[in-house]
Amino acid sequence: MDLTPNFTPDASVTSSQTETWKLRLPPGPEGSYRLAQIDDYSQLDRAEFLWQPPLRLRLSAKVSAQDIPGTWGFGFWNDPFSLSFGFGGGKRRFPALPNAAWFFYASQHNYLSLRDDLPARGLLAATFRSPQWSPALLGLGIPALPLLALKPTARWLRRLARRLIQQDTALLPLDTTQRHTYELHWHTDRVCFAIDDIEIFETPVAPLAPLGFVLWMDNQFAAFPPNGKLAYGMLPNENPSRLNIYNLEIQPLV
Repeated sequence: MDLTPNFTPDASVTSSQTETWKLRLPPGPEGSYRLAQIDDYSQLDRAEFLWQPPLRLRLSAKVSAQDIPGTWGFGFWNDPFSLSFGFGGGKRRFPALPNAAWFFYASQHNYLSLRDDLPARGLLAATFRSPQWSPALLGLGIPALPLLALKPTARWLRRLARRLIQQDTALLPLDTTQRHTYELHWHTDRVCFAIDDIEIFETPVAPLAPLGFVLWMDNQFAAFPPNGKLAYGMLPNENPSRLNIYNLEIQPLV
């Protein structure tokens, strides 16, 4: 598996024989973006992403604190919100609707659910399934983006989005500062999640392939709550943040 590190200044991604990967973010102020990431899709078009079901992801992980500001996680997605257009050497990609299956941590400033009956922050086992529309078709919705600044319209767009984007999520009560083994089985008709070899969540909402693998930690937040008050930004952190990964495996399911 050919993985590419990607990190902002002062952040770091290192590997060793005892720890497959170590991601570190330095302390920093609000408004300054900090990212440490590895992935296998930076130079690929979405149609060239590597992974198809049936597939198994297994790794062990621990973080430096239970309440790290921002987000961290690992799994598979289609990099739907890439707006860099090649900034930093990555492949130029237009936005897409999300397809993902992953373990995802979101700190308290986040609200990452289009549905009101699903958890939207904390440590989550989560999936998204969306139509794979062409960029030209999605581009028809760009004139509506300024309407997100208006709460009534934003609430309407949020309801519309959940008709297009299926999602399912489970909140995982877990001490993430202790080392645990995380496992994800991605099938065409379901996704199964396990921690320490105990299945904790199964959902029929399975993402559409192909997807890329991503493992990251950053200090950003995004919130689209039921009241329609859209928020996004970069969080301060007083202490360094660390994510240690051990024994990373991605294998076909037989």
